[in-house]
Amino acid sequence: MLKSGLRIINDFVPLNEGTLRRRNGSLSGGRVWVICCVLRAHKLVCYNYRMQIVCQNRKAYHDYSIEETIEAGMSLLGTEVKSLREGRANLKDSYVLIKDLQAVLLNCHISPYSHGNIMNHDPLRTRKLLMHKKEIMRLQGKMAQKGYTLIPLKIYFKDGRAKIEVGLAKGKREYEKRESIKEREAHREIEKAMKGRNR
Repeated sequence: MLKSGLRIINDFVPLNEGTLRRRNGSLSGGRVWVICCVLRAHKLVCYNYRMQIVCQNRKAYHDYSIEETIEAGMSLLGTEVKSLREGRANLKDSYVLIKDLQAVLLNCHISPYSHGNIMNHDPLRTRKLLMHKKEIMRLQGKMAQKGYTLIPLKIYFKDGRAKIEVGLAKGKREYEKRESIKEREAHREIEKAMKGRNR
């Protein structure tokens, strides 16, 4: 595992600019160490950051085909951030809309902060997502032309900042949902068989 900070590999010659990410292992409490390698000026710059997952929308993968995922920041109040650190959030029935070139998160429930006062936040208030205008315009175009929708997949802290992962998704038909269930069950059976062999 990499230590904190940057490590530069000078002998790497990239084919093109881009970013490579891989999961490097998990820790207790939903914390995940991730190594991110960024190609910059013909150098591979590697750094690591800690991710703490707050909540996930597991039903989204059953009801939708996720074509692409986008990371965005969130405009939050102080009590909302503190409540997220306590893990008190729910993405069930939440969704993202684009209006006036702004992405907003609707129906996301963030419980009032346990030690808050009368100035505590509204649990279901509309929250602005922090995304580049070009990215918003690109997503808006896809949603208009191909019938996609934006579904929140998970909320997490990355290096101390609250982030949300949004999926560009298309609704599954009933037979597609059944096929997904069959594939998941078959995958579980294979994993059980492999574990039995390794014992």
